[in-house]
Amino acid sequence: MLSSFFWIKIRQMPDNLDKRFDSQRENEIYAAWEKSGYFSPDKCLKDKITEKDAEPFSISLPPPNVTGTLHMGHAAMLVIEDIMVRFNRMRGKKTLWLPGTDHAAIATQSKVEKMIYESEKKTRFDLGREEFLNRVSKFARDSHDTIVNQIKKMGASVDWSREAFTLDEKRTEAVATAFKKMYDLGLIYRGERIVNWDPKMQTTVSDDEIEWKEEAVPFYYIKYGPFTIATARPETKFGDKYVVMHPDDSRYKNYKDGEKLEVEWINGPITATVVKDKAIDMEFGSGVMTITPWHDTTDFDIAERHNLDKEQIIDLEGKLLPIAGIFSGLHIKKARLEIIEKLKEKELLVKVDEKYIHRVAVNSRGGGVIEPQILRQWFVAVNKEFTLPVSKMKSVKSGEKTTLKKLMKIAVESGEIDIIPEHFQKIYFHWIDNLRDWCISRQIWYGHRIPVWYKNEEIKIGASPKEKGWEQDPDTLDTWFSSGLWTFSTLGWPEETADLKTFHPTSVLETGYDIIFFWVARMILMSTCLLGEAPFKKVYLHGLVRDAKGRKMSKSLGNGIDPLDMIEKYGADATRLSLVIGTGAGSDTRLSEDKVKAYRNFTTKIWNVARFAQMNKPENYNQEEAEKFLTGEDKDALEHLASFKKEITAHFEKFEFHLAGEKAYAYFWHTFADIIIEEMKPRLKGDDAALKNSAFFLIETILLECLKMLHPFMPFVTEDIYQSFFKKESSSPFLMVKKW
Repeated sequence: MLSSFFWIKIRQMPDNLDKRFDSQRENEIYAAWEKSGYFSPDKCLKDKITEKDAEPFSISLPPPNVTGTLHMGHAAMLVIEDIMVRFNRMRGKKTLWLPGTDHAAIATQSKVEKMIYESEKKTRFDLGREEFLNRVSKFARDSHDTIVNQIKKMGASVDWSREAFTLDEKRTEAVATAFKKMYDLGLIYRGERIVNWDPKMQTTVSDDEIEWKEEAVPFYYIKYGPFTIATARPETKFGDKYVVMHPDDSRYKNYKDGEKLEVEWINGPITATVVKDKAIDMEFGSGVMTITPWHDTTDFDIAERHNLDKEQIIDLEGKLLPIAGIFSGLHIKKARLEIIEKLKEKELLVKVDEKYIHRVAVNSRGGGVIEPQILRQWFVAVNKEFTLPVSKMKSVKSGEKTTLKKLMKIAVESGEIDIIPEHFQKIYFHWIDNLRDWCISRQIWYGHRIPVWYKNEEIKIGASPKEKGWEQDPDTLDTWFSSGLWTFSTLGWPEETADLKTFHPTSVLETGYDIIFFWVARMILMSTCLLGEAPFKKVYLHGLVRDAKGRKMSKSLGNGIDPLDMIEKYGADATRLSLVIGTGAGSDTRLSEDKVKAYRNFTTKIWNVARFAQMNKPENYNQEEAEKFLTGEDKDALEHLASFKKEITAHFEKFEFHLAGEKAYAYFWHTFADIIIEEMKPRLKGDDAALKNSAFFLIETILLECLKMLHPFMPFVTEDIYQSFFKKESSSPFLMVKKW
């Protein structure tokens, strides 16, 4: 247990409080917390701050990508999680907040490749795999150190002794184990399916990393035999030999499924086949469309249902193949206008809509336009039935037949996982219903190498074969595969560790509502499959941080606010409070520098109230004696405080942190400072020793309770006041571990 002397030594603080809380002391305060070891549940148990049979409370920090610095969205995440953690730690629970960072394969590789090319005009192929990976690893380490410093600046009380990295040795073991277990269950397979291909980065891309951008493009109406079809991409149409219509469309009732038609097309006559399918939107255009199964996901699904041919039109670099005839070898962008000219010559172009708004899929990590391709890749089968080896879930038994998609739905439907706010459950279920087999292989170098080995016709899964002649699959795994294991790989899995038994499932997953599908769903998939239990009990979703006008913060708008700049100007406490008050779960936050500045004034108010109390402490003050002389009004004030604190506690328990913060703020300023302290001033200045002492007792008692209520929101100023004002009389070395 730290002594008062240790705290005073690191702060070099005078006996009396300074005139204003100096936010520059925040680094010293955090260092003292960190050195104490009380961020770890082990230390709290050892020093009997936490009881052995106490209830556990655990959170896995959503790992920031090692691609740069933290932004205000990350800051909001850290603040909300720290509020939960500090509250539960003060309630005496075994509290673990486990930190870490994500290697973010595509994002990190893309950034380093760009940096190398800009400075050296070299590609990763010029450097070679080993040298390139050394460069990426160094960048990741440097970025990691920056991120850790920023997390500390926010006051996050994470257990640094348990820090993890998605690409470290322990997580690599977990990834290889998970891959083999899922392969043995028949859930991982290698096959040919349509995937998101990025010609720029030359890799597949996850659905989770696709960004849809709207752009105005010409929309072409083309004659296709007796029909008119519409497309924004005529360059994909060379292999269109199927014309699809809805079976209930009365306009085409005379056409039979499978009927053959001779039609004139781009490079001459072709035989078209009529296909009836309910996927067609009868209200869109003419209600008829041709399909390009190799280059469109919807078309691929139709082809799969009807066992149709699939033919590649565009190569992996975005150039047309020989099927395009005279256009073969041209890049699709260059070929488009030439194809339209030919359609005009053949009188097949009916009309052009120049103002059509078209959604384009872009790789959010590298910026390349996505070109769907059918490729041989590794996939996770979400609809395949398998036997679940072990289940700790209420609604699924061990040895029961199920699918990954069913498990993902049951985990939420059964109440094993609560999503806050509740309306996001519908969005989650809608996404699960439309979930496709997950492509997990990437053609990049940075990341977990796929643990599959080949030798002639043989294949081995898992650890490296000891015999010579085996070659490992050159691809790496999708980042979401390793981050999907995050709640349990960080607790020691695949070993049955004490941490895993104590802290899993974790109590809460807190993250932004924009990645509920990408990360939340992947973790539920992995945990229910591999452990037979949900990864967390609750999901708390925060909103986006927007500017004062409600716009998303972006570099292009120049409206971003750097959390470190705000901390430097106004302190971490003010920055933290500005990100919480006024914003409930799932709601976007409007933030301006003025808002942060306003809460700096509140920090000063808290400091000045504490300073006033310290300056007015009666000589020979005796707490026990002072309590005996409380007036009826004093006792009423304390009863009101106790009732108010129950109300605040209830808000915490309901995850209504914005209400807890707002009410604690209002009580301190408008009830405690404006009313109670003003009423006590005459008694403190008077000659009646009993009234003077009881007045100070009331102020001291309410101040301590206010510090505890405000500590989860404003840990620095409250801890500093506690150390100066209450430490000598308390058995708790820090406000951080004082009982709620």
